Amino acid sequence: MTDSTVVPLQALKVSCSNCTLRELCLPLGLNREEMTRLDAVIRQSRRLKRGEALFRNGEGFKSLYAVRTGFFKTCISSQDGREQVTGFHMSGELMGLDGISANVHGCNAVALEDSEVCELPFSRMQNLALEIPSLQHHFYRLMSREIVRDHNVMMLLGNMKAEERLAAFLINLSQRLTVRGFAANDFILRMSREEIGSFLGLKLETVSRTLSKFQQQGWIAVDHKHIQLEQPEQLKQLVAGCANAHPTPNH
Repeated sequence: MTDSTVVPLQALKVSCSNCTLRELCLPLGLNREEMTRLDAVIRQSRRLKRGEALFRNGEGFKSLYAVRTGFFKTCISSQDGREQVTGFHMSGELMGLDGISANVHGCNAVALEDSEVCELPFSRMQNLALEIPSLQHHFYRLMSREIVRDHNVMMLLGNMKAEERLAAFLINLSQRLTVRGFAANDFILRMSREEIGSFLGLKLETVSRTLSKFQQQGWIAVDHKHIQLEQPEQLKQLVAGCANAHPTPNH
């Protein structure tokens, strides 16, 4: 895709007015001139089919990507071929920050369903951010949020028991969906139970058994990938018992 492939300003304003990406792409306080300059940098959205990789481990880093629609997982592969899921990303979230330090991506980003992303060429965004302080601050805040997420995931994996990990995962997913205007307590898991287990450091059997236990207790209703949180407060209380030492991951 060439640099000339950009979103027209009017189309950007219209499409972003109800878009979950406005927090990522449109910092508050941009004037018309700054908006026009930002418009010249943002590239048209890119669509990916389920199972298609947005980028792979070892590929050169050029851009950050904001998820417009759909769902992604990030993962790395061990030398023996096993996959370790490192995160899940939904609409309104940023991917690709792993490539900034070494100029290459350190993981794979794979679409879990048909998805769409907006591309933010990093060098051009970096140059523009130096000229627009509000944009620079905005990206510092986004990067800081990613650091906090990673820290909280480490706490999750290091200290929580299996039931606490899964409860924290479901509550966190619910909170992230709520922020984006989706139903908080009724959603479809876009990832498999095996992928959830890989992310949480649990075996597949443990994930399935714990979901069944939550359902038997009346806390959730499970129908394949369809999850309903019947008693979300019970899940929150389970996590709250270790909240001071192990905060719920904002990931």
